[in-house]
Amino acid sequence: MIACLDVDYREPAAYAAGLAFRTWSDATPATEKVIPVVGVHPYQPGQFFRRELPCLLAVLRELPPVAVVVVDGYIWLDGVSVAGLGAHLYHALAGKVAVIGVAKTSFAGAGAAVEVVRGRSTRPLFITAVGMSAQSAAEHVRSMHSPDRIPTLLKRVDLLCRQAG
Repeated sequence: MIACLDVDYREPAAYAAGLAFRTWSDATPATEKVIPVVGVHPYQPGQFFRRELPCLLAVLRELPPVAVVVVDGYIWLDGVSVAGLGAHLYHALAGKVAVIGVAKTSFAGAGAAVEVVRGRSTRPLFITAVGMSAQSAAEHVRSMHSPDRIPTLLKRVDLLCRQAG
């Protein structure tokens, strides 16, 4: 299984959403979960993972076992050694689950992102990965369902957490 995860922050809780699906081209998830998470860390520049990681792990525990997780953002903040959210998630999962980062905007320090242009859009998505090559991750994201820039299931998980509560 593959999972897409996202989090939306609102006082007094965050809402973590996750969905699991079987193949990269799936248009609908096999399962969806949304959970409230209380006691989230306040936002700290350069330490975003401290806020988001516990939320992602909480919703991931509610999903079936997965081989790959897709998150919104970058895996590495400098291309290879400064861990971003995705790298922290990979380490929290003991390196047993590959993590793909899909970012909507370019981050100068991220370095090794593979640009993927989807559908009718001229703006790329920026793909990074740990546990698999960035090129393989980019091919997976390219093959996800939707003629639009943002794949269907990434839109869905974003909507789930934003509509929760």
